[in-house]
Amino acid sequence: MDMVTAIIRPERLDLVRRALEEIGIVSMTITEVRGRGAQKGVTQEYRGQPVSVDYLPKVKVELVINTTPLDAVIDAIVENAQTGQIGDGKIFVTPVSDAVRVRTKERGPAAV
Repeated sequence: MDMVTAIIRPERLDLVRRALEEIGIVSMTITEVRGRGAQKGVTQEYRGQPVSVDYLPKVKVELVINTTPLDAVIDAIVENAQTGQIGDGKIFVTPVSDAVRVRTKERGPAAV
């Protein structure tokens, strides 16, 4: 099992969700987050004055997979989150040693 954590632009979330559903991924956790990467924030205008915004709004999509091929999940996220601009996001893959379904106490892949 692997946990895929993707940090993406908020406006791309619906496209990514639909693409994941098309390959059979329906369970995911979505969190609104703020962060910055290589772009180190942006300068915007507010009432005619430049304002530095260090932390930009992002969305964190987390999902654990055990039967869907990892490359298919990554491709679906990249193809639908990508705009070609700095700040498109990152994807992290982490091995998951165990999972437990709280309701039934099932463990391992059956819990996912």
